[in-house]
Amino acid sequence: MRPPPPASTAGSDPARRQLLRGAALGLWITGGLVLWGGAGLLCAGGSCREPALGRQILGSLDALRQPWLDVLMSAATWLGSIAVLLPCALLLAWWIQRPGRRIAALLPLFALGGAWLFAHLGKLLVARPRPDLHFALVPMPEDYAYPSAHAMQVTAFALACLLVPGARPGRAAVVAAVLVVLLVALSRLYLQVHFPSDVLLGMIAAAAWVLGLRLLLVTRA
Repeated sequence: MRPPPPASTAGSDPARRQLLRGAALGLWITGGLVLWGGAGLLCAGGSCREPALGRQILGSLDALRQPWLDVLMSAATWLGSIAVLLPCALLLAWWIQRPGRRIAALLPLFALGGAWLFAHLGKLLVARPRPDLHFALVPMPEDYAYPSAHAMQVTAFALACLLVPGARPGRAAVVAAVLVVLLVALSRLYLQVHFPSDVLLGMIAAAAWVLGLRLLLVTRA
């Protein structure tokens, strides 16, 4: 007579999936609280302001301006543009997609699309003006500042690339992804088109969004 299955494994799959879904929801709630809580602190009373540290960072970057840095940052900032990242996400999804991996191919597209949507929804709801402390090196974008869409988009896409189900990114890929994200984030500050809080809180929210997506994909596998 065979012994019954261990209690720890009986029904473990449904319980595990429920746990992962709850964790995904928790991450999304956390990301939302970061964005809306940050907006409440930065724009309390209908008047938006940047903490002293953020203003000091923008001042320090303005003092570092060099012609070669101007060119580098003006070019690097495009790595966070939806015009660049969307074709990359489509190409990656096409390359990943094959029998048995179609769900995995959705991660980069959903990650980038969600980051774009939440960033622009946040801009409309918060309506935080762009910085005017120093001269901007590029034409000032016409939309609002908070949160940084470039920072959210590049964070979401880079993290999704590392977390694609079945992928085994090496140390070089992780370092490259981190460097690209940091370079885009820094470029938005160097060009004086965002406050540090726009960039930092946007990156945190984007990371929470993608991590939640990745957990949800596990339950669909």
